[in-house]
Amino acid sequence: MAGELCLLLLFLFCGRTISEVQPLYQPPSETLDFGFVPAKTYDTAAYHEPGAIGILFRLVHTFLYLVQPNYFPQDLIKKLAQQSFGKNPGDYQKPENVVLTLQAVYYEIGFIVSAALGVLFVLLLPLVGLCFCMCRCCENCGGEMHQRQKKNADCQRGCFATVLFVAALIISIGVLFAYAANQHLTSQVRGARKLVNSNFKDLRIFLNETPGQIDYLVSQYDTTKKKALSDLNNVGPLLGRRVQEQLAKEVRPALDGALTMAGAIRETKEALENVSVSVEVLQEGTERLHANLTDVKEHLINTLGDSACTAAQAASTCNVIRNSLDQLNINANFSKLPGVNAQLAKVNEVLKTDLSSLVQKGYAAFNDTPDLVLNQTRNILSDIKNVLEAVGSNITSFTKRLPIHKIIADFTLYLTQGETYAQEYFPVVEQYDFYRWLGCLILCCMVILILVFYYLGLLCGTCGYDKDATPTTRGCISNTGGNFLMAGVAFSFLFSWILMLIVVVTFITGGNMEKLVCEPFEDRSLFKVLDTPYLLNQQLKYYLSGIILKNPNIDLTFEKVYSDCKENKGLYTTLRLENLFNIHELLNVSMYAEDVSLKIKHININLSNIVLLDERGKENLMNFSSSGINEINFAAYLSEINKSVTKVDLLSFANDLEARADQLPKGALENALKGHANSIRVIHNQQVVPLEQAMSTLNQSIRFLQKTSSELPGKVRSVITAVNSAQLLINNNASFVIVQETKKYMDTIIGYFEQYAEWVKESIAMEVAPCKPIANVVDTAIDIFLCSYITDSVNAFWFGLGGCSVFLIPAIICAVKLAKFYRRMDTEDVYDDSVEQW
Repeated sequence: MAGELCLLLLFLFCGRTISEVQPLYQPPSETLDFGFVPAKTYDTAAYHEPGAIGILFRLVHTFLYLVQPNYFPQDLIKKLAQQSFGKNPGDYQKPENVVLTLQAVYYEIGFIVSAALGVLFVLLLPLVGLCFCMCRCCENCGGEMHQRQKKNADCQRGCFATVLFVAALIISIGVLFAYAANQHLTSQVRGARKLVNSNFKDLRIFLNETPGQIDYLVSQYDTTKKKALSDLNNVGPLLGRRVQEQLAKEVRPALDGALTMAGAIRETKEALENVSVSVEVLQEGTERLHANLTDVKEHLINTLGDSACTAAQAASTCNVIRNSLDQLNINANFSKLPGVNAQLAKVNEVLKTDLSSLVQKGYAAFNDTPDLVLNQTRNILSDIKNVLEAVGSNITSFTKRLPIHKIIADFTLYLTQGETYAQEYFPVVEQYDFYRWLGCLILCCMVILILVFYYLGLLCGTCGYDKDATPTTRGCISNTGGNFLMAGVAFSFLFSWILMLIVVVTFITGGNMEKLVCEPFEDRSLFKVLDTPYLLNQQLKYYLSGIILKNPNIDLTFEKVYSDCKENKGLYTTLRLENLFNIHELLNVSMYAEDVSLKIKHININLSNIVLLDERGKENLMNFSSSGINEINFAAYLSEINKSVTKVDLLSFANDLEARADQLPKGALENALKGHANSIRVIHNQQVVPLEQAMSTLNQSIRFLQKTSSELPGKVRSVITAVNSAQLLINNNASFVIVQETKKYMDTIIGYFEQYAEWVKESIAMEVAPCKPIANVVDTAIDIFLCSYITDSVNAFWFGLGGCSVFLIPAIICAVKLAKFYRRMDTEDVYDDSVEQW
């Protein structure tokens, strides 16, 4: 009972399972690194490889399967164990008990038949030997020293010798098997001390390592606390940035729109200035161009009035040139275009208010959100830090109150006593094993003695036999061989029943041990029998849970405990100690999480001081919208811009004029026309090209203003509406956003505690106090000691010895028959073909 109590106390400090505390949140927290629970490697390898003798063991298993092919009778054993035979005189006559008895007999029928044959062997063989001895003393049964000679005597002698040799050879193999099994058991018993010590060492490691593992679990709370404190110290960047990011979905587009409008105002001013300047340049330039073209045209008229143009060769050319002079004139007239000075003056008035600066102030105010959050949460953060410190203090103080060291000391004491007991009685075990080894060796020597007589008889009889000698004249060696064979027969009758008696006892014991313990243990069906409700104790439904957990209704089974320990799971999970101990006081994360949650919910952040765009900025936008850009006569501008500067391309006209001059006779007229063509080219390069550039600038500016004027009212209204909406969100609805983001922030903080709780749960389940040494102890005791060392060796011993005993029967018969051919007879007969009768 003390051992059971200590087993209960061993995991007092493991407490109640964390799984009872349901997580309140599933936060997207950063994954924390708690490291690895310290663990040491266990030395015991609970596995036995028998080596070459394993072939013999498998052969014995095959034989046992032939004797007993039935599966492990779980239901039968359960029923038998639950019946109360013998308490009342009439129990055995009850129908259900008779049925169970018949079922048990049916299951054991193979062993019963084999044992019955063995018992028959034990009873009959000495009796047969006695009768045979008395019969020979009366000179019957081959006792008469007289042999009738037959034609097939040599054939008979050879057959008997061969059969005897084969039987002796099989007996030799059997005794070799028995001797090997005997030696194997002794060698394993002598080497078992190391395995026992290894198990004790692992149990000691198991006890000594567990407190350190628990301390490590508790110490890792600091990792959680440090991360939570780090996030709390950075509440501004974390919570403030989260709030800012949510509000920014509306605030930033509104401010970006306002900043874009500020840029649009500057671009509009530049466009208006470009229009004003371009129109002025075009007006002055076209006037100058018109005057220069008029001068060139007059000079051409004067030149064409020369008498040379009246000549027959030049008249037609001069007429063509004269007719084209009307093309030398301007085409676009910019003097009537309206000015944009009024609009430019209004835009300049709008620009006196720096809208960009106002928008940047809005940006700056909005970007100060993290600082506002930090300043407004200082007191609450201090309270939360105090809660976290209280958690750590409670865990530390609770751990100190746990009697871990006393429990470990008690268990270490029991372990030391057990180890001392094992070391004290191990020499006794080895001594008794020596007696057993000596007894088995004597049995083997009995068989060897018989074999020696048989082998010597075969050797002397075969070597000393002279086929030319008559039965009365056989040699001394042949006669000695026959005597050896008869001595072997005598010892066979003396020893065989003893051997078979040992075989029957060990066969029944070892065979049933293999079938009812070892094989069921290997496939774990034995545990299913032990886990039968009310089997081991009629008051306890489940024995383990009743003993360990004091609650027999909890489904704690031997099979589950053994399987979990084989997988090296934690003893806390294996024994389901959550039903016995409560770790809620140590790791009540939910309670502290609720405290933290309540503290965080009191966070009240006011962002109403944030002004995105004041009234001056909004008024500035409205003034820009009413600056009169839409009143510009864009059609008049576009009409003149789409025209060319002159009615004809001056370069083409100059080239054509020069070409026609080349058609005239060489002389002053030709040279004068070419001079006028060069003048026209100069006018194009110096006046027309700049005017075309000014028209391109005017075109771009007018089209920009036209586009701006069409979109301006709608854009301004959209920007002001967006700014007002974002400001309304900050002033009135920011509390909802703050609550949502505060909850997410709270989930992140609490998520660290949930991670810690889940990590503790997994560590206790798999890493703290892994019970592999317990499974190793069970495997060592049953699978290795009981089954591999003892049962397999015992079964191999009776298998070899039983084979020897069985084959002694044909050996006896053949030896008696063969001795007649080797021994020297007192009388002999003439040749006779009749069959010998004895």
